Amino acid sequence: MGLRLYLILFYILLSSCQKSDQIIESEVCIYGNSSASILAAIQLKKRGREVVIVSPDKYMGGMTIEGLGGSDINNHAGFKNDAVIGGLTLAFYKEVARHYGITNFDSARARTGTWRFEPHVAKGIFDRWLAELEIPVYTETRLRLSPDAVKKENGKIVSFETLKGKTIRAALFIDASYEGDLLHYAGVSTIVGREPNSLYGETKNGIRENNTYRNFEVKVDPYIEPGNPESGLIHTIQDEALGEAGTGDRRIQAYCFRACLTKEAANRVPFIRPENYNRDWYEIYLRYLDAGGTLYQPSYSIPNNKTDLGAWHDLSHNLYGMNHEYPEGDYKKRQEIYQYHLDFTRGLFWFLANDPEVPAEVRQEWRQWGTTKDEFTDNEGWPRMLYIRDGRRMQSDYVITEHHTRKDSTVLIEDPVAIAFWPPDVHHVRRIVKNGQAYNEGFVFGGENWKPFPISYQSLVPRKSECTNLLTPTCLSSSHIAYGAIRLEWTFMLLGEAVGMAADLCLEKNIAVQDLPYADLKIKLEENRQIIEMQPNQY
Repeated sequence: MGLRLYLILFYILLSSCQKSDQIIESEVCIYGNSSASILAAIQLKKRGREVVIVSPDKYMGGMTIEGLGGSDINNHAGFKNDAVIGGLTLAFYKEVARHYGITNFDSARARTGTWRFEPHVAKGIFDRWLAELEIPVYTETRLRLSPDAVKKENGKIVSFETLKGKTIRAALFIDASYEGDLLHYAGVSTIVGREPNSLYGETKNGIRENNTYRNFEVKVDPYIEPGNPESGLIHTIQDEALGEAGTGDRRIQAYCFRACLTKEAANRVPFIRPENYNRDWYEIYLRYLDAGGTLYQPSYSIPNNKTDLGAWHDLSHNLYGMNHEYPEGDYKKRQEIYQYHLDFTRGLFWFLANDPEVPAEVRQEWRQWGTTKDEFTDNEGWPRMLYIRDGRRMQSDYVITEHHTRKDSTVLIEDPVAIAFWPPDVHHVRRIVKNGQAYNEGFVFGGENWKPFPISYQSLVPRKSECTNLLTPTCLSSSHIAYGAIRLEWTFMLLGEAVGMAADLCLEKNIAVQDLPYADLKIKLEENRQIIEMQPNQY
């Protein structure tokens, strides 16, 4: 009898332990793998809050550790956008500088040169920060993508469930993902794609009738049998009509890999032909070259002779129109899109370096390059995630629009938490046929009528009727065109800090995120040396 009772108690205890392992509780839960997740968590931890990060991916740091090596700071003629970077975000870049042997960060060399970094260096800094503060991080822990996965009571998220059966409970939640899954499944209004210009009185949103920026510099026949529309279209071209200029749609700007390549023999891994290589995918590149076009090629842009090879050209590894199902797709669909982009890009680089129909001078240049031995070592030198330039965007009572970005704007921001210092920048959304030629549609970049602008706290909170304990630094309420001026990694980091401080204050005061007095948040922002105002002579 004693043994039987012992066994019963043992199994009850075991069952209880197993059940508790499936429940994660904290004051604040941050969902997402981005750099904003990390900065928000650090701000909360420094303020004595219990915080956990739940990441759907294996690594923390988002695009900051996946190849985007700081190329959007101090690189555009006519402005110095490092002036708006403060707080822990600036501390991150100072850590970068110290890694590369620069201790006087205010020197001219430092202010122009040390914003660039290798992926593993950024990862090392983030990993160390998280470890030093003992911030719990649950990686590869994905939200179950179902309306009943997020539990709410009285307008507040109580918990959410993961694919593997864990339950995450917290008093306050932050969606710092690129996709906006937690926002969406919590019942917060979100949008994917381009609004019509008429919705907010914009001029750069919706379908673009005439695109000259990053469009084909030569005439490229789009048909499988040149000159014959009945033969079908070659790969990367979609069979779609242009549509009516300025109207909205659900198309999103292209994704790509920020490829880290090198010519250094000691660190170079030559491009290899993928197992599922499909030469037909690259017909458009041959036609482009035959028509006299000049293809892009790698160049060193980050330390130790490496590239941060993005894709914003008329023809590159930016795959216009091949990602539209990603933001609202399930994990299987997203993995399919990732794998297609990876297969295409690996095959493209091998094709440019080896195919006998590619001009010899092009092959000779590309053959000198390869992936690196010391980056993304678990993925054969390729980034583990795509550059998600567009996901869901929250739609709250306050929406940032093109009007905020304009130099002639009269929009007054009374509750700034950070400065967006980049022009509206949205890549092409598709490649179609126009006037019998291949045509890229959708790119908007720069222009004369833009300026840095403050980002309102109101854009980080949902409608009060939808949720009162949720913030987002990455999927903030903005139009498609305005988001293009915000979607930079360092801007996300600054916003991550801001929502971390806001979350702490909301918990302290036991109030809804919509009810936070800005005067209180401003004090914390200024104490943290966030830059929330700019002088006209700074741009």
